[in-house]
Amino acid sequence: MPARGGTSWDAWLVAGAVGVAGLPALHSAVPNGAGRLGSLLETFLPWTGAAVPVLVASALWARSKAGLLACAAPALVWCWMFGGLWFASSPGPHELTVVQHNVADDNADPAGTARALLASGARLVAVQELTVAARPRYQDVLGASHPHRAVHGTVGLWSTWPLSDVRPVDIRPEGFPASWRRGLRATVSAPGGPIAVYVVHLPSVRLGPTGLASAARDESAALLGARIADDPAGRLLVVGDLNGTVWDRGLGPLTGQLDAPEAGFAFSWPAALPVARIDQVLGRGVEVTRVAALKATGSDHLPVLGRVRLP
Repeated sequence: MPARGGTSWDAWLVAGAVGVAGLPALHSAVPNGAGRLGSLLETFLPWTGAAVPVLVASALWARSKAGLLACAAPALVWCWMFGGLWFASSPGPHELTVVQHNVADDNADPAGTARALLASGARLVAVQELTVAARPRYQDVLGASHPHRAVHGTVGLWSTWPLSDVRPVDIRPEGFPASWRRGLRATVSAPGGPIAVYVVHLPSVRLGPTGLASAARDESAALLGARIADDPAGRLLVVGDLNGTVWDRGLGPLTGQLDAPEAGFAFSWPAALPVARIDQVLGRGVEVTRVAALKATGSDHLPVLGRVRLP
């Protein structure tokens, strides 16, 4: 092992700092062929910053001035990429709040979950994994304050404002059965004019010995992206469990057309120890100023509250 204060430590620490800075800055250069390694990195991209304190502690232990100075590079890259989400000032006024939640089809307390969503004060409540058996429980709790409802398959939307032009959105990957119904579109009569709202649930991804299995999710995102591109609505929201982060290139056909929130990490999954936000509130022609994760319910996801400014 190199002696403390030696040039070997300097070289190793500088190399480590350059690597930690390069991963988030050049994440799109990581290949996404076998194993979807690029998407896997992008799922946990903000956590690359966790290596910075380790590098700093190592540089202090090794008495390496060069290593300590090199730690500035990954710290600056992290602040450049994610500082706005972490350090953003108050987002200012907003005209619309929407709460997004994968309520889990095995949720043992749907009424309690519905009450938690109601307590958020959101004008729009979007849910996924809504079962036929649980649907009346959500209606019982939300129906009085959110009398306008749209449900298709396992996705649903409750609104305080009238809904019109409700239609299913087919985002089934090839080979998925017709019973797989996870998308709807509705027009919300919001202040200042209508807003097209998509409520969606993209296919799950799995991490296994061969890497990240996300082909079905990516195909579904491309289908949804094509629908969004063809939608003439001037104001549009996509709300749902996308099973991916806004940095994940697999969602590129969708996120490339939409604006992500300006503030808030809002890690939403898994509820027991959230490490990624895969529940999204994205907009076009509207400004999603902030998202925040709410307290746990009976689901394995946390609800996400989005604040939206309407032009």
